[in-house]
Amino acid sequence: MFPEIITDAEDISQNQKIIWSDKNGYNSGNVMGFLGYKDERLIIKSRFSGEGDDDFFCWYLISRVFNIPNIIDLISDVNHDDWLFNFYLFLFPYYLKTAMRKGLFRKYICCKYNDDNVKGIIDIARHIKKNTPFIGNIAYSQREFSCDNSLMELVRHTIEFIKQKPYGNKLLRTVKDEVRGVIEATQKYKLQDRQKIIEQNKKSPVRHAYFHEYLALQKLCLLILRHQKHQIGYGEKQIYGILFDGSWLWEEYINLLIKDKFYHPKNKGKRDGAQHLFNVEDRNIGLIYPDFICKDDKNRIIADAKYKPKDNIGLGNADYFQILAYMFRFDAKKGYFLYPESESESSKDVKLFLFLNKGSTYKKDVTPRDDVCVIKHGLRIPVGISNYDDFVLKIKDYERDFIGLFDSAQ
Repeated sequence: MFPEIITDAEDISQNQKIIWSDKNGYNSGNVMGFLGYKDERLIIKSRFSGEGDDDFFCWYLISRVFNIPNIIDLISDVNHDDWLFNFYLFLFPYYLKTAMRKGLFRKYICCKYNDDNVKGIIDIARHIKKNTPFIGNIAYSQREFSCDNSLMELVRHTIEFIKQKPYGNKLLRTVKDEVRGVIEATQKYKLQDRQKIIEQNKKSPVRHAYFHEYLALQKLCLLILRHQKHQIGYGEKQIYGILFDGSWLWEEYINLLIKDKFYHPKNKGKRDGAQHLFNVEDRNIGLIYPDFICKDDKNRIIADAKYKPKDNIGLGNADYFQILAYMFRFDAKKGYFLYPESESESSKDVKLFLFLNKGSTYKKDVTPRDDVCVIKHGLRIPVGISNYDDFVLKIKDYERDFIGLFDSAQ
């Protein structure tokens, strides 16, 4: 599951259905991806993929968010069984970069030496074996806080494995600094030790909560090194796959488009940019994470990314309550719902202005304000296109329209 911890996904809960049936057929939610059981295959596409069409929108989101070069070229020559394995590889640079933001992983390891500079515990049995007759050296061991440990060795083995793939260097080019750091840290790397390193990591998962990003990286490396394409789906765990939170992908993609103008608080993973509703006696109360907060203090705008159809935004009023609360908190006069919309369903102007009412029905003086409004602002998604390159060219045009319309509304 991506994000890898299901509780980190705001729009996904433990009891949410991935796919369900009713009298009208089968339905799916925000989840996209691939599932397999024995010889059965299930591909969950986005709603912008026509029947029988490739899901170019899904590929495009993944390639942009994870910075994967030429994703269609990388998957076009493989069958469905290979898709899953390739996605494990495609995700590796993202996981590596995320984990190494906290620096190289270090832990205490037992190092064995045989020289005349004794600094640890003398190993009698090894000393007798290596230093008979005695020539001045002493066999001893000591604990050292080192970055050349089993986990970093596992990462190094994964890097070397990916390098052997035809597209390996392209994938790793996006994290070249991180790869260089791992290689420099793992001077004890030996190809023949791969199975031993795998077994060590299976028995010793990362446990410290601070390094949870390294735990995710460790799991991914084990999947890559243990589950090569002919092994996926066999053994004890015959149900396998990879599922993406479509809402998370959409939000991160929107951030790439408007990050120059907006702050992007994150309530998943690092939990950056936390905001609060109240302050009582120097204590912050009411933790909130608006999706986007405009950097312009004089013309403050709040934006909320919604991976749902325009007509579904605001059903039950929860979406409206949330964005209005954020707007009131930050003294914003405008709030945006940023959503994807099929080009076949959208008009040229994909904005809908909702002006906040004032007055009450009791006084019969309800009128719309002219200074406070919520705007549903859609990004058109190309459909019915048979070539991925054409899809990319067209959505780039729509991205420019999306940002331009947004600028004019400020």
